[in-house]
Amino acid sequence: MADHHLETRLVHDGILRSPFGETSEALFLTQGFVYDTAENAEARFRNEEPGFSYTRYSNPTIAMFEDRMASFEGAEAARATATGMAAVTAAMVSQVKAGDHVVAARALFGSCRWVVEDFLPSFGVGCTLVDGTKLDEWRAAVRPETKAFLLETPSNPSLEIIDIAAVAEIAHAAGATLTVDNVFATPLFQKPIALGADCVVYSATKHIDGQGRCLGGIILSSTEFIETKVQPFLRMTGPSISPFNAWIMLKSLETLPLRVERQTRTAGHLADALADHPKLAYLTYPGRKDHPQADIIARQMTGGSTLIALVVKGGKAEAFRFMNALELIRISNNLGDAKSLVTHPATTTHQRFAPELRAEMGIPDGLVRLSVGLEHQADLLADLEQALGAV
Repeated sequence: MADHHLETRLVHDGILRSPFGETSEALFLTQGFVYDTAENAEARFRNEEPGFSYTRYSNPTIAMFEDRMASFEGAEAARATATGMAAVTAAMVSQVKAGDHVVAARALFGSCRWVVEDFLPSFGVGCTLVDGTKLDEWRAAVRPETKAFLLETPSNPSLEIIDIAAVAEIAHAAGATLTVDNVFATPLFQKPIALGADCVVYSATKHIDGQGRCLGGIILSSTEFIETKVQPFLRMTGPSISPFNAWIMLKSLETLPLRVERQTRTAGHLADALADHPKLAYLTYPGRKDHPQADIIARQMTGGSTLIALVVKGGKAEAFRFMNALELIRISNNLGDAKSLVTHPATTTHQRFAPELRAEMGIPDGLVRLSVGLEHQADLLADLEQALGAV
């Protein structure tokens, strides 16, 4: 399907039809597979013949999701995982060993930062955190034992943008790899591999499912990276996605461009309407010209985001007052959903960090993350304005 447009590939790529010739992709709820002979089983386990052997390793439904995501991303190969954090953890752990060193951007989702700042060091892997927007800090953090870089852009929740191509160049000059968490941009608006990244990870729970139904994650890279680093780790440790969840994700990909493009248009409209609101200290949205990294956005993104960062004047108390006054938009720590959602990162996703660390990450107490859904933009704007009126 390489010659077809993206929307067409997201409907048709990777389909494996059974002898029944079903229209919709089949859901294979099976743990294992049978072989014609013992010799077939031996060959399958030696990877000397194609096919499936155990759903923890792979499965026809999971394989269809992986192949379609690889086509979407522009990657050679992909492996799906049970959750987004399983994808991040597997991608990083599979690259390093005791004595190695990782450099990561400070502005990371709380659990991602825990992986590099607490989990990896507990196994003897060093970590240095940097201001991801400052290329000199990436260069200065490199050591002889540095093996991997990690960043997310736009970042969660401050929507900070990092120059992927520039950081990739620094990583490669040091003999390291670059892994990018691309959740907020989605493959629709940003292609990290084309910009030089070696590995891309997603929480498929977010925009890929997009309807609040199930968990999943995915790792995308070259065939060599997936087969030599990621696949052995996933096969032996088992953070595999269920076939049912993979099927949900697979079907959701058919509508992802429609959903995300609509959500992004609405987010842009809301950002413009609220940017100068007197109850807001400031507003950040990647689609606006006043974004601090607007020049980088113009180079590496083809669209904004479904996320807006609103900083309510008056800190936590007034942010809570605003959130509690919302009538249509619901409070939830999820994002990328068909329903518009808000969360207060300082007391939820990033609550474990001390105030000074949250300040370093661009998370003041008044920050509210808004994930824009599929509701009519006029209804959303009316709800936001009446809630800000309560501040």
